[in-house]
Amino acid sequence: MSLAERIQTDLVQAMRDGDALRRDTLRMVLSSLKNRRIEAGEELDETQVQAVLSGAVKSRKDSAEQFDQAQRPELAEKERSEIALIEIYLPAQLSEDETRALVVAKVAELELTTKSQLGQLMKAVMAEHRGEVDGKTVQRLAAELLH
Repeated sequence: MSLAERIQTDLVQAMRDGDALRRDTLRMVLSSLKNRRIEAGEELDETQVQAVLSGAVKSRKDSAEQFDQAQRPELAEKERSEIALIEIYLPAQLSEDETRALVVAKVAELELTTKSQLGQLMKAVMAEHRGEVDGKTVQRLAAELLH
């Protein structure tokens, strides 16, 4: 069963269970997948589906931060609940220590030394580990390592 099919099946179950938050979140995710499929003009592969899900998580994290800054904790909590539901369908993220080790290894492998090479490092790490690592964390760690 593909990831998109699993989300559709879980949506039906959420409707049967009367779980409004899960139902609404999965509907938004399926809508995003459909829009992306229309843009692409073809069926999405698993990598593309994961990219859409990662984008949904990222936008909700940004929204939660904005709601926190605006003193709207109830809306921020709703966004975080949606993030938790969407992350079920994504591969597990590496911890910060695991990400640090990965970045250190990639710096040594590519023999990078200056901050001007940050883009090269980011491209290499994200290409190999998309979905497994957070881009902001990789960027922060890379900036610490490169002088």
